[in-house]
Amino acid sequence: MDKTIVIALGGNALGKNLTEQRINVARAAIPIADLIEAGYRVAICHGNGPQVGMIDLAFETAARSEPSIHPMPLSTDCAMSQGYIGFGIQKALYRELRGRGIDKSVATIITQVVIDPEDPAFDDPSKPIGTYYTQEEAAAMMRSFPEVIMREDSGRGWRRVVPSPQPREIIEAEVILSMLDCGHVVVACGGGGLPVIRDGDGLLPWEAVIDKDFASELLADVIGADVLMILTAVDKVALDYGTENQRDLDVMTVSEAEAYIEQGQFAPGSMLPKVQAGLRFIRARAQGMVLITSLEKALEAMQGKTGTRIVA
Repeated sequence: MDKTIVIALGGNALGKNLTEQRINVARAAIPIADLIEAGYRVAICHGNGPQVGMIDLAFETAARSEPSIHPMPLSTDCAMSQGYIGFGIQKALYRELRGRGIDKSVATIITQVVIDPEDPAFDDPSKPIGTYYTQEEAAAMMRSFPEVIMREDSGRGWRRVVPSPQPREIIEAEVILSMLDCGHVVVACGGGGLPVIRDGDGLLPWEAVIDKDFASELLADVIGADVLMILTAVDKVALDYGTENQRDLDVMTVSEAEAYIEQGQFAPGSMLPKVQAGLRFIRARAQGMVLITSLEKALEAMQGKTGTRIVA
């Protein structure tokens, strides 16, 4: 089997600290290894919302108490999270694959993603990062750090929000494709990639966090992937989610998904960007497939047993 899958793995699924991440990544390695064992070529894109927020807050807090320490730009925070999360995925997948007798290398590519500095997202920060707070804790946070904007996130609590511009270009795309062609498993575009802008012949880091679902879609498009698999906390996309009228969906056409978005069926910062990324992929690659499902059901979704498919 020669099909290429780009997996978008949510940062919330990786845990809130290193201990949780070690446990959760080991669990995540099992269904990902199932796909590799079934013969699929796999590139993994992970989120970093909780992790990059913690890194950013740690340096900002330290800088307020120690003048020699400076707050880190978000791009550097993203680079740190790409490194340590990628390291955890590499270790866990290496162990899982070797335990199955599969001799494949796993490597993390620190990935730069070009954005437009004039993107309207900079006028309306909306990407949630960091841990969840109560409304009272969020208010105290904004009093202590006036530059921090906090918003309620999908009924789960309050989080810091930052600009989330659209990804335009993946600088290391050819490197990623070359590694896949050589039979390696690649971890790339972690946290949506490191946001940069073009500056003549160079690249400048920019203060933002790119949504990992949109970056995963762009990667899937530019490397010619057959499947964009977006893994989340639920087995299927649902209408009227969380109500007594909830209806799980097996298939959504592009036109149906557009109508559901107009109806406000999908929560911003949660299911909405996943569906939007899926639509973008299908519009670019009509013969491709989008699957949205839970991590544990990844192989079953590829076998058509569960998950929600987005089709033309």
